[in-house]
Amino acid sequence: MNRVELLAPAGNLEKLKIAINYGADAVYGGTSTFSLRIRSGKEFDMDSFKAGIDYAHERGKKVYVTINGFPFNSQLKLYENHIAQMRELSPDAFIVSSPGVIRMARRIAPEIPIHLSTQANVMNAMDAAVYYDMGVRRIIAAREISLKDCEAIKKELPDLELEIFVHGSMCFAYSGRCLISALQTGRVPNRGSCANDCRFPYEIYAHNPETGTTFKLEEETEIGTYIMNAKDMNLASHIDEILSSGVIDSLKIEGRTKSPYYVAVVTRAYRQAIDDYYGGVFEAERYQKELHTTQNRGFTDAYLISRPFERHDTQSHGFTIREGTHQVAALVTEDGTTWRCKDKTCVGDRLEIVLPVGARIEEVDNEYGTVELGEEGKWWLTVKKIVSRSGKEFECIHSGDLNDIILPTRFPGYTILRRDIREARAKKGLDPEPQAIQRREIPDKGNG
Repeated sequence: MNRVELLAPAGNLEKLKIAINYGADAVYGGTSTFSLRIRSGKEFDMDSFKAGIDYAHERGKKVYVTINGFPFNSQLKLYENHIAQMRELSPDAFIVSSPGVIRMARRIAPEIPIHLSTQANVMNAMDAAVYYDMGVRRIIAAREISLKDCEAIKKELPDLELEIFVHGSMCFAYSGRCLISALQTGRVPNRGSCANDCRFPYEIYAHNPETGTTFKLEEETEIGTYIMNAKDMNLASHIDEILSSGVIDSLKIEGRTKSPYYVAVVTRAYRQAIDDYYGGVFEAERYQKELHTTQNRGFTDAYLISRPFERHDTQSHGFTIREGTHQVAALVTEDGTTWRCKDKTCVGDRLEIVLPVGARIEEVDNEYGTVELGEEGKWWLTVKKIVSRSGKEFECIHSGDLNDIILPTRFPGYTILRRDIREARAKKGLDPEPQAIQRREIPDKGNG
């Protein structure tokens, strides 16, 4: 039996390494505006992307390159040059949306497999067969597809690999086919610069053209005006059902522009879910507990298991995003000797230690801190001394401080230190209860 692949987002080199250390079998990312994540594309250059591919390959992992934008005529030569450059880095596949770019990639880099982006909106065996005949070897199905439809495609095309999204942002429009951002801000969603206008609050008015009178329609209490704000997909509780179908080859996590903490925790949770399924000890509550530590817009299991018209819980009308149950306090550096502050931390603080998959640590007690194994198998660090590598000492250190703080012992690289969100809010003098965040955001996200 072939084990399913876990595919995680790589928004930059650090997040690529974190995804691999926290259990990903493969990662996906890109270097340019030809990828439908412009911001993350800018975080990579050719040298750092090559370093990421080399890092992955040295560990037996794969890297898929996103070239899933839709080109203008004026960009065709640029696409050709980009594909040729990427070919030299020896990635494991190209993720492509446009039929023309598929043909271009097969001509320029015939040795690189083609994966069809979710932007192509494949929902049935007929369309899948067309792309398969064009040379596509994997289809990333539309987010709106059902598991039964995946089974039907696999029955018709058993050699075609199927990849599905299992976690991350959902689009208000059908598989990202949205023009609201282009209309309101001039940022084109299907070329990677979506302003996420569906995440904004809106006011609704009724206008009478005969009298010129305009009435504001008042919001019903607690209903909210985030009228297009889709909840985040979360299929962790259905991993057993998905894998039991035997037709899915890759499980994909959305989120190249999300935080290192998100990449680490979500990847680790799905790694555990997959491994537990194959080990016969699947436990949905365990994975959900970790996934709920991340910021989210509310969770939904979307449409893979249930048909769209059966779903009535896919929108968050009252808020755009809410805090998870935990706050990152610090991220350990790659060499494991120091940590860098992500949230105010003081001498005496006790932080939970989140380890990469398969990593080990030992108990220690010295002048810098105490590392101990607590209840429920969780590891904890009690901070006794905050001293930077340069010798500067602090009573408290704040988010954004770039000093590398010495650890009491070497930790696995990219270990995360976190605290309960109520404690984090209390340290800032805020209401300790987690809040839904109602704000106008313009994150640089596309669909792909």
